[in-house]
Amino acid sequence: MNKFLMLLLSGSLLIACNNEKKTDKKTDQPEDTTTASVTDNKVNDVVAVITDPFEKFLGSFVGPFGDNKITLLISRIWSDSVQGRSIVGGNDRPFIGTHTSGNDGVFHIDAREPGDHKDDGAFSISIQSGKPDEVFGKWVPNDKKRPAKEFTLSKKKFEYRTDVGSWPESSQRLLKATDLENLMKEDLEFMRNEIFARHGYCFNKKHLRQQFEMEDWYVPNTVDIKGFLTDIEKKNIEMIKRYEKYAEEYGDEYGR
Repeated sequence: MNKFLMLLLSGSLLIACNNEKKTDKKTDQPEDTTTASVTDNKVNDVVAVITDPFEKFLGSFVGPFGDNKITLLISRIWSDSVQGRSIVGGNDRPFIGTHTSGNDGVFHIDAREPGDHKDDGAFSISIQSGKPDEVFGKWVPNDKKRPAKEFTLSKKKFEYRTDVGSWPESSQRLLKATDLENLMKEDLEFMRNEIFARHGYCFNKKHLRQQFEMEDWYVPNTVDIKGFLTDIEKKNIEMIKRYEKYAEEYGDEYGR
């Protein structure tokens, strides 16, 4: 009887030890895998390979361009090619070209606009590797009767903000009659177009373009903002238009 109990007890201990070893193996396996994935140097090597060497040259560069302001958007650089857009004087034009890097540490771009518009031309752009936030260069129009333009532009990121301008409330909340009834037609026009300016709209009308180009927050970025206007802004635009019409009809009597 005692021998039987001893054999039974020995068997139970042996089974318990085997189960403990199996449990240890399952626990160790994921821990080892996790450690290897975190400390694996190959992961870091992959990250280094996919880093874009041209990324610092991408972005919007803004500054004077003759009597206007230009936004030069460099949107893509690959291999020996480059593409982007130029926005000036109410025109939004694509361009495409090539790039080279000289021994002087300067990144050069030669690009042309399509040529199917009277204001198209060719750009010669330079960016110093140590100063990627500034570009300088020259634009030569296809029309030989027109003068070339030299420019120096600074990188400026477009950012939609509702807290800028003379009437920021027109992008923040629904307007009331009391917000508009004492404004003249010129003020109403400016208030309405200020909504577009916050979205980076490039104006065709010279007097509006010149007014907004004096604002530090204004970055001409597009000629199509229909998909970007908020519901509040759309309703306010329609309301302002109605008051503009009243102001035009009643003239000096309006708002007095």
